[in-house]
Amino acid sequence: MQTIGRVAIKLAVADKEELPSLLAGVVRSGYRAVVGKVGSMTAEKIVAAVETAVQREELLEDGYRHVHSLYHAIIEAFYGVCRGQLELGQILRTVGLNFAVVRGPRALPAEGNGDEWLAVALYGTIGAPRKGFEHEVIGLGINHL
Repeated sequence: MQTIGRVAIKLAVADKEELPSLLAGVVRSGYRAVVGKVGSMTAEKIVAAVETAVQREELLEDGYRHVHSLYHAIIEAFYGVCRGQLELGQILRTVGLNFAVVRGPRALPAEGNGDEWLAVALYGTIGAPRKGFEHEVIGLGINHL
């Protein structure tokens, strides 16, 4: 079964070469998605990069409900990346992340009830701000629209 979380994770971990075909398959399946990259030593920049990409691609409608759902999905995914400590630069950690935001039903085939969900996947590295001192991380956040 294809689920919104699996779709988001596959997009976030995909190589540059496989991403176009994966995105085409996502669209054919009935999901909408945005992908991007961000690196920073501040949590605010991670959140801002994901929100900006979603706004630029018009994945969500304006208004409190959708923005609130996106925010919570980002923070939930970020907790996975940071293993519960939403701190980066203050404790000399930095991240380099691929992100994917997917909108659609929880699972395909859709139940036909109009339920829409939002999944945010973050995948990349975290570590001291020095090359070779990082390791892989992944986080997933899912929220109802």
